[in-house]
Amino acid sequence: MRVAMIGTGYVGLVSGACFADFGHEVTCVDKDASKIERLEKGEIPIFEPGLDDLVASNVRGGRLSFALDGAEAIRAADAVFIAVGTPSRRGDGHADLSYVYAAAEEIAGLIDGFTVVVTKSTVPVGTGDKIERIIRERRPEADFAVVSNPEFLREGAAIEDFKRPDRVVVGTNDERAQAVMRELYRPLNLNETPILFTGRRTSELTKYAANAFLAMKITFINEMADLCEAVGADVQQVARGIGLDKRIGSKFLHAGPGYGGSCFPKDTLALVRTATDAGTPVRLIETTVSINDDRKKAMADRVAKALDSDLKGKTVALLGLTFKPNTDDMRDAPSLDVAPALMAAGATVQAFDPEGMHEASKLLDGVVFKDGPYDAVAGADAVVILTEWDQFRALDLDRIKLLLKQPVMVDLRNVYRPDDMRARGFRYASIGRA
Repeated sequence: MRVAMIGTGYVGLVSGACFADFGHEVTCVDKDASKIERLEKGEIPIFEPGLDDLVASNVRGGRLSFALDGAEAIRAADAVFIAVGTPSRRGDGHADLSYVYAAAEEIAGLIDGFTVVVTKSTVPVGTGDKIERIIRERRPEADFAVVSNPEFLREGAAIEDFKRPDRVVVGTNDERAQAVMRELYRPLNLNETPILFTGRRTSELTKYAANAFLAMKITFINEMADLCEAVGADVQQVARGIGLDKRIGSKFLHAGPGYGGSCFPKDTLALVRTATDAGTPVRLIETTVSINDDRKKAMADRVAKALDSDLKGKTVALLGLTFKPNTDDMRDAPSLDVAPALMAAGATVQAFDPEGMHEASKLLDGVVFKDGPYDAVAGADAVVILTEWDQFRALDLDRIKLLLKQPVMVDLRNVYRPDDMRARGFRYASIGRA
């Protein structure tokens, strides 16, 4: 099938490359000339493991191409995907849909023959209705259907998530559109992937509900971690004890400094705003948002406590800046709260991240960026593990101890074992463990 993907950000580029790998003919379109230029040179503007090879192989195979002007691709497409950004709107927390609606306006003027217009961007309930109105008002005679098809991609594992998903959710009651979507996702039949057809509004809400639930689960175990510290329990054992219950499950029960990234912060906030406007407030999610914001701000206090509550003149090494491993995404990362708070208390911050330093340098004024983990630790009074990159899981601890002014580690991801670290002579603090 012929696919036009509007937007070459994280969702658009991964989805476009994966559809091309399924055998479809895909054109990824973006208004950003520099992005298209880089993609045509084989440069990938985001970091996602395996994406560079996937893009390159499908470009060579003639199934994937890039365009600044999407007119030709949209006219020829069986399905046009809207995969543009929907950031939180400044001031009120609602999703900013200006890019979505601009894409709909452009699509309206170009579609030729029956076309399925698919919203891949994360959008509030009712957005599909507005897209349909925009196209219908612009082109009353157009033959089209608007479909919701939310993405459930984890950064760092997005290709696997697209090709072997838990489920595919498609929101439409149009039989022709359902047939097109079934054909697009037909390669997943081999894995017997469930494809759930729902109403469009139900599909839109499903995305927000899924992310809000996962954010709530993370926040729950973080609060349990605080309780564990107060009563002398071990949060990792608590998480295992409850996670073995199949009704609960073990995923997203890892205590840490709070959730961040491109989805959970903005999607929980957008859901809160949508529910408030509908007169049915979601108080659990409201509280989740508040607790998570406070938690990220409080992480610097844990570092200060490990240094006897005095950060003036101290140097702190941060290992990891991105919100999670295997991405260069800095959006709402805990480091954006931790590093400024440490510096405001008088500390010098030197940091290393395997992939995120280019983005971090735009957001963290005053941080001294280093070339590797040991460079970051050298001369520091304490080392803080803020993101659990694989290369931080097996550090040469004897070398770390020699490089530090004093053997202090604050492990905000529970990478190491408390008993082992103390046996090595470290003053060691972690999350939810005695």
